[in-house]
Amino acid sequence: MIRVVIAEDHQSLIDGIKLSLEYEEDISVVGEANDGEVLIALIRAKRPDIVITDIRMPKCDGICATKTIKKEFPDIKVIAFSMFDQSEAVTQMKLAGASGYIMKNSSLKKLVEAIREVAKNNLFFDDAIMSKDTVTKEDIILSSREKEILRLIGEGKTSQEIADLLFIGKSTVDTHRKNILKKMSIQGKTDLIRFAVERKYDF
Repeated sequence: MIRVVIAEDHQSLIDGIKLSLEYEEDISVVGEANDGEVLIALIRAKRPDIVITDIRMPKCDGICATKTIKKEFPDIKVIAFSMFDQSEAVTQMKLAGASGYIMKNSSLKKLVEAIREVAKNNLFFDDAIMSKDTVTKEDIILSSREKEILRLIGEGKTSQEIADLLFIGKSTVDTHRKNILKKMSIQGKTDLIRFAVERKYDF
């Protein structure tokens, strides 16, 4: 029996996964968590085989939680479960020790396949992710100013607000944003904001 813990801040999504997995005779959901701190405490108590975790969670995000889990329990496998397919997020989870990465819009069949593959000590990454060129942390070279602006974008600041905070012109901020988009191969404003929020590097 593959013992699974699910971590996701949307309870309705956890309930849906649990309901669906009830029909799988070799998989058992032994716990659930809505934030990273509860997840880590649950792992220490339950010692599951696999953890399915969202990346963005309150208190302790999925990347931080994965690092802690792999440090304390190297044999426990982690599968990232996220709406973000940016290569940066995938790389962060890989570096943290995740064995798999599944998109939230993937089918239940794919999630079950991921659980079974990872349980056999294999890696499993969503086809939508594998079709992209995944970059490593070392491949990404942002200037200190670009990192600063990216951090402020992640905090929800507009270009004008960033310009005021950094005492530079709005046009300069816009230029930096364009450079970041190009370096990170991001297509537009919305994806840049999502990426900035998801990005977990130390700025």
